[in-house]
Amino acid sequence: MVPRAGVSVDICPRDAPIALIGAAGGALALWADAPAEIAIPVALLIVLDIRIRRRRRRT
Repeated sequence: MVPRAGVSVDICPRDAPIALIGAAGGALALWADAPAEIAIPVALLIVLDIRIRRRRRRT
């Protein structure tokens, strides 16, 4: 048997104060005419807690 590599991606919202800061930063960037392609992903990275885990599974 060969072990298989597995990847799991966990996405959950951060605490309220950090989420508000991220949302306000994104809104401010859009208000200042920053491109939405840059402002929205950066705001999501601040608001969301994204964890990528790599593990080996035995079959």
